[in-house]
Amino acid sequence: MFTLGCDRAYLYAHPERELTAEESSRYENALADRARGVPAQYVTGHQEFWGMDFIVSPAVLIPRPETEHVVETALSRAGRVPLRLRSGPASPANPLKIVDVGTGSGCIAVALAKELPGAEIHATDISPAALEVARTNAARNELESRIQFRHNDLLKGFEPASFDFIVSNPPYVGESEEDHVQLEVRKFEPRNAVFAGPTGLEIITCLITQANSALKPNGWLIVEISGTIAEGVRSLLSDWNEVQITNDLQGIPRAASARKP
Repeated sequence: MFTLGCDRAYLYAHPERELTAEESSRYENALADRARGVPAQYVTGHQEFWGMDFIVSPAVLIPRPETEHVVETALSRAGRVPLRLRSGPASPANPLKIVDVGTGSGCIAVALAKELPGAEIHATDISPAALEVARTNAARNELESRIQFRHNDLLKGFEPASFDFIVSNPPYVGESEEDHVQLEVRKFEPRNAVFAGPTGLEIITCLITQANSALKPNGWLIVEISGTIAEGVRSLLSDWNEVQITNDLQGIPRAASARKP
């Protein structure tokens, strides 16, 4: 399907189809890349997320189904925040303001822009290459006008009380866990998007501190986590309100959410 640029139905409907020399070469090269461990998503350049097709490259982490729990949690919190707890009702003149920190491929920001058409969406990343991929994905899904991209280290430079929601899939794997990470991830995905430091809590600790300033009163922080750091994140959020850890379908802690005190 990748080689021919077709769907599965075409393959079944045309069993007599023979590859040209150029297509055969492309097919063999793709097989060779996969055989040496290159993730299939980097070979094809595509990955599905939230029902949409995303361009991916080695500049960004490959979107995974687990990250959809961050989107689901954000949508749940957006729906249940009483107007009295907001800094004013969300409206065209006062939209819900959301920032996706460390946007990577842009999958979280694009998904939220799709689901919350009245929201003002921002997306940051420390990698210019990742931001280019994210912009491309926003454009491919016709949401480029809805998302403001910014080259940034976490939330530095934003005014205090800027956002109603801060969402993020930050690096959260500790270097001590490296041997437990899939070889494909270690070899091919961007290291600074996976590993956070010795414990895995280093980036999240900085993000929580900055979020406390950047969030509006009663705003929400939602971050992707793993079971290894779940209790550490809960401890870091001990002064926040409505702290909740959401498990994925395998019962593994996957998203932490908390409301600014």
